Amino acid sequence: MTRLPRLAWVVSCLVSSLAFAQAKAVEDKKAIAYNEIERGFFFEARGGFWSVVNPPTTAGGTTYFSPGLAAQVDMGFDLGERVSPSLFFLAATNSMKSDYTGLSANGTVSGDFSTMAPGAQVKVRIVGFDDSQEVKRTWIYARGGAAVVFYSPSSLLPTLDVLITAGPGVEYFTRLRHFSIGIEANFNFMVLTQSIGFSVLPTVKYAF
Repeated sequence: MTRLPRLAWVVSCLVSSLAFAQAKAVEDKKAIAYNEIERGFFFEARGGFWSVVNPPTTAGGTTYFSPGLAAQVDMGFDLGERVSPSLFFLAATNSMKSDYTGLSANGTVSGDFSTMAPGAQVKVRIVGFDDSQEVKRTWIYARGGAAVVFYSPSSLLPTLDVLITAGPGVEYFTRLRHFSIGIEANFNFMVLTQSIGFSVLPTVKYAF
């Protein structure tokens, strides 16, 4: 084989190899399928309106509707597209007038109070609605959970409590894949003090 045909043969092999590599890269790129909605381990943040209809008080003490604000952080895992159990930490504050003395001894402490509540809950997506690409991005769900409640200041409400919370919500999975947003309304019941309330909390969730 003379030098010129040998060079042509080498160039031909090189061009063929490059063409094959490029075709393989295109095939691999087409084979990569991204999830329209990412599910798995997630963090969720919620915050908004939080109220107590009948804050705890001693017999004959003053009590009335108390508006407030709450923030909550969840950490959990999606079990498929419908069930999402999680652990959460809730912090809330409620406004009261100076005549509210709670459970303080002899009414020596009065005013606003706050709560901190670590607990666990589960979200169950009930009905999903397809978008134009037949992807279920909008869901109606129900969430229920329980937590231990710590009141502050402890001199105003020197007791622990148990929170039972449940309610419906709407969740929308955005086209950013990892993010979903929503809003939910909950009925809240403090078991030991027999206080009731409700909350309306917008949500944002990031799934890995």
